[in-house]
Amino acid sequence: MISIESLLLIGSALILVSIGIAKLFDNLGVPTLIIFIGIGMLAGSEGPGGIYFDDPVLSQAIGIIALIFILFSGGLETKWSSVKKIVAPAAWLATVGVFLTAITLGFYISYVFDLSLLIGLLIASIISSTDAAAVFSILRSKNISLKGDIQPLLELESGSNDPMAVFLTIGMIQLILNPEKNIPDIVLLFFLQMGIGAVVGFFSGKLIVYFLNKLKFSYEGIYPVFMLAFIVMTFSITAYLNGSGFLAVYIVGIMTGNSLFVQKRGAIRFFDGLAWLSQIAMFVALGLLVFPNELMTVIGPGLLIAAFLIFIARPLSVFAVLAFFKFKWREKAFISWVGLRGAVPIVLATFPLIAGIPQADMIFNIVFFIVLTSAVLQGWLLPPIAKLLKLNAPIIKKISYPIEFNPVDNTDTELVDFIVPYYSKAVGRNLGELGFPDDSRVVLIWRNEKSIVPSGGTSLEAGDALLILVNKNNINKIKEILSENQPPING
Repeated sequence: MISIESLLLIGSALILVSIGIAKLFDNLGVPTLIIFIGIGMLAGSEGPGGIYFDDPVLSQAIGIIALIFILFSGGLETKWSSVKKIVAPAAWLATVGVFLTAITLGFYISYVFDLSLLIGLLIASIISSTDAAAVFSILRSKNISLKGDIQPLLELESGSNDPMAVFLTIGMIQLILNPEKNIPDIVLLFFLQMGIGAVVGFFSGKLIVYFLNKLKFSYEGIYPVFMLAFIVMTFSITAYLNGSGFLAVYIVGIMTGNSLFVQKRGAIRFFDGLAWLSQIAMFVALGLLVFPNELMTVIGPGLLIAAFLIFIARPLSVFAVLAFFKFKWREKAFISWVGLRGAVPIVLATFPLIAGIPQADMIFNIVFFIVLTSAVLQGWLLPPIAKLLKLNAPIIKKISYPIEFNPVDNTDTELVDFIVPYYSKAVGRNLGELGFPDDSRVVLIWRNEKSIVPSGGTSLEAGDALLILVNKNNINKIKEILSENQPPING
């Protein structure tokens, strides 16, 4: 049996190598999942590492735990102000869109490869959800952002479509193992899971913010530990009640991230790091689980299924769902292309292995191959397609301010950053003459990559980022002071 020292050495070495190689390939736009999975495969029994690992139960456990933290972290950094106007189309894509993709692809797999319809639908259900984390890591590496509402739509869709894929996969497995079950039972199970997940997630989101602001811990490091235990408990209780724990955790993340609570910035940094650790551990473990020689046997079917998924099933579902919303055809085409597959399908592919489904090994290898194909083909062509469809925009770098503000109980004060627009009425004027509310203070100005400690005589320039300590009731007044004049019309 391997010693704990050896286990820690191997684990830490794999993580460090993963981080180093990810940094090395950062500017090439290679999806991180490809790098981490590749390292797992190289470390495996058929690679130079020679580590034999064939435990789908442990792999599934690692994947589920990792997804809890990844989804919570994603929700924590989702700005409700950006996504609330696209909730409806994102929700339809995450439910009806995933369902249509699975049904279309399932019938294709069953017909072309002469498999039973339930097996075809099971494979399609497993690979029906998307992974936006891979998309945005590629865009960031190329310094590309997306115009309009595409980016928040993709973020919200990918963060909320995993529960649908989980439900479809579990439902198909139940139908295969228990032929006496019928479709109405599965539909009822879906609404039960989603309903319980949403309700538990909502109340847990309210509770965690309440406790964070009411419990005064002596040590700052206790806050993220408390949050970690709380979200794991939320997932467990939801799952125990037969609800969607992934949906509940994602909702808790969104509600927490869009609320004020003690040590918020520190908690966001903690869970961002934890999400990265979770991704590395999950992908490396899944890479260890696969045997490359077995992938060679599914190249033909894998390429055919991936092609149908990328060029037919995903576009059909996207155009069908978004037909009821005001998106241009170029935006729909790009959203269709951004259907990259990631961690969730590989984790779900372990479910048939554990359940003892016939042809489970073949299903796992096909899903694994499709995920790799999707990441490579769709991932590397993402920037040129965004440019071709004229949907790319320069990325706006996030400013890291040298100061933080942690609100205390019953305070109405926030530390908010405002950008001075190009045609702002405040451009060229001193802070002292702008008439800011008495309970508002400009504590820092960020200009040309440098911070300026302002005084009443400091003159503002277009593009300045102002860090203002402001009463929440006066935020709109600050926006009015900094608002744009009507720009001149070129004649």
